[in-house]
Amino acid sequence: MVNKNDKVRTQPVHDKTTENAHAYTPGLKVKDYALIEKSKRLPISGEVMVEEGQIVDFDTIVARTRTPGTPHLVNVAASLNIEPPDIPEFMTKKEGDNVSKGEIIAEMRLLFGLVRNTAKSPVDGYIDKISSETGRVTVREPAQPVELKANMRGSVVKIMPNEGAVIRANGSYIQGILGIGGEANGELVVAVERPDMILDREEITPEHKGKVLLGGAIVTGDALKMSVERGVSGIISGGIDFCELCQFMGETLGVAITGEEKLGLTLIITEGFGKMRMSPKTFNILRSLEGRKVAIDGTTQIRAGVIRPEIICPREEATQASPSMLLETGMRPGTKVRIIQQPYFGQFGTVINLPTALRKIETESLVRVVEIESERGESVVLPRANVEIIEE
Repeated sequence: MVNKNDKVRTQPVHDKTTENAHAYTPGLKVKDYALIEKSKRLPISGEVMVEEGQIVDFDTIVARTRTPGTPHLVNVAASLNIEPPDIPEFMTKKEGDNVSKGEIIAEMRLLFGLVRNTAKSPVDGYIDKISSETGRVTVREPAQPVELKANMRGSVVKIMPNEGAVIRANGSYIQGILGIGGEANGELVVAVERPDMILDREEITPEHKGKVLLGGAIVTGDALKMSVERGVSGIISGGIDFCELCQFMGETLGVAITGEEKLGLTLIITEGFGKMRMSPKTFNILRSLEGRKVAIDGTTQIRAGVIRPEIICPREEATQASPSMLLETGMRPGTKVRIIQQPYFGQFGTVINLPTALRKIETESLVRVVEIESERGESVVLPRANVEIIEE
């Protein structure tokens, strides 16, 4: 298996290539105009609230359901000092009854009522199950309502019965590298003047409540804290310090999936960790959208079934949208790419050559490589797994 950290020394390429050489590699979409389709799906079966052909807005409820509450086991047999088959005789509540935290659900009186053994509910909820086999009673917390919002403006093009719908819109679409927090939306405000600037707490004002802020090369931990205090909806930044991000989250960032964090805002990082100048194309597209309402989603998965954090801005005037956002042509000479491994991490470049012959790298593995011209004018040869396409 190829190690994505493997690198090849910079050197001229002498391998033959074919005129139509191309390769398929993960792509990062940065599109000013695109045809966007989003599947909005409930986690469990529920009720779809929209119809095919309906125009929806950011806060339109697409589908809704109720998720079962958390169950809590109460060992009634042990509390009353009785045998499990005997617990129905001493229950003061039956299955389906509502209960409050601390309320008696079973009771046994001794010595003519002078002594009472009781079992109480640990939470507000209802009696879900009484088991004469285990002597335990399941008290379940109330079901939680789940409402699935469109979080974009568009039209419903498909209904998934009992699950949700597919929404389509023309607009700008940008993917990031990493995000935290789930879906959010708000008017986009450009908080810095250039893509290489720092977004710090001084730039966060009370007027930014409910807004999505566009930063530059890095957002500080203090800026994140101030944003939460002032009710900012989300932040888009080129980079962030890993330690400051973990401090803000209150835990170490994992490697599985993000998006469920309840931190008070959604954060999208477009380039990587550290001070990383935001791609000029990304920054310029977003700057052109200032004052518009944008949708953001920090959900990220970096393993199998990659999920990218994303920024969506529906635009009715977007007449140049392509028929599909799928990567079709792959990587070819002239393709714009970003290097995603050290020592060139974060640099952009253009594919010059796609050698067909395998190359031996430092670990002595044989891999296919790509030659690119970096933004600094260097000719760099890397394993193809170390770059990603910037789909424009």
